Amino acid sequence: MDATAVHDRGASDVQELAASLRTGVTALRTLVDAGFSAADAAALIEFRYAVTDEQFPSIAKLRAARRLWARVLELSGAEGPDATAQRQHVVTSRPMLTRYDPYVNMLRTTVAAFAAGVGGADAVTVLPFDAPLGQPDGFGRRIARNLSHLLIDESHVAEVADPAGGAYAVEKLTDDLAVAAWELFGRLEDGEDLEPLIADVVERREAQIAQRKRPITGLSEFPNLAETLPERAPVAGDPAGHEVRRYGASFEALRDAPAARPVFLATLGTIAQHTARATFASNLLAAGGVAVEVAGATDGVDALVAAYRTGVQSPVVCLAGADPTYAEWGEQAAAALREAGASRVIIAGRATDYTDDACAMGVDALAFLNRTREALA
Repeated sequence: MDATAVHDRGASDVQELAASLRTGVTALRTLVDAGFSAADAAALIEFRYAVTDEQFPSIAKLRAARRLWARVLELSGAEGPDATAQRQHVVTSRPMLTRYDPYVNMLRTTVAAFAAGVGGADAVTVLPFDAPLGQPDGFGRRIARNLSHLLIDESHVAEVADPAGGAYAVEKLTDDLAVAAWELFGRLEDGEDLEPLIADVVERREAQIAQRKRPITGLSEFPNLAETLPERAPVAGDPAGHEVRRYGASFEALRDAPAARPVFLATLGTIAQHTARATFASNLLAAGGVAVEVAGATDGVDALVAAYRTGVQSPVVCLAGADPTYAEWGEQAAAALREAGASRVIIAGRATDYTDDACAMGVDALAFLNRTREALA
């Protein structure tokens, strides 16, 4: 019963559990109708789930899955000491992996595999860190294999039964997932369509990722524009055998686009005064594949304009400084940069009436980056 198919399309943990129950119950009914007892039929069924780098929800999902399946088999009249046990084959999540800064995937799969072990998985498949780039090479496969060895042989994950059991947060999360999944399973049994529900989850997740409330390290946060991606042989078709919607696909599309012209980062004041907002703006722009040319320390409008004229003279400039500096000469700086040739002025911080756009915490990063790239074209 492969629940990773709905996970890969963007389903939530609750939806993944409910979908697996519906598929499992369908298989159970088919086998019972063919003459198997409920216990014998259940013994033929294995469930496959995905685990992500969200450690505690992943642990709770596996614990909830066993509880839900046990309830199904109890209601089905399965008898025997192991009649209500669920066999779980867990796979590290495909959607959580990124093509850019792929080595971070090693950390993601480590956390996910640890969660699988703590959650009680019977078998764990760790995807190689370079899987999103094409055919994994020997190094990627070896790292994936050794990760399991480390968790079993050195971290002794398999030595303790249900190590998360009794922890209030995990128990509460397990209960919440089980209750919500059972309710959704009932609705699916009554004929409700799961696809619109998945689409709603994807939309809400995309909004959180776009606003960087769910940061993706190396992609939406702390991107490295100078990185050289490892080369891997292409793979014909989708290795998963079904659609995979990676969480960072929108940001990856921006990075895949042709390189944009750099933005002139108009840093106001000393390094100490502007470094916080300059760093924020640089990282945000880099997430969209946009580099910056930094003015450096400036002591006034003339120094700022001089730095602009000796550089690439980008049509887009971004003011970066402290609030007192903005109040003192931010408006004059914007006007002078427009006169020097800038057609679009952004401010790192709260929006003002003398700039065209603003970037601050909570901004819709994807929308901002698309607007900026259009202005740079």
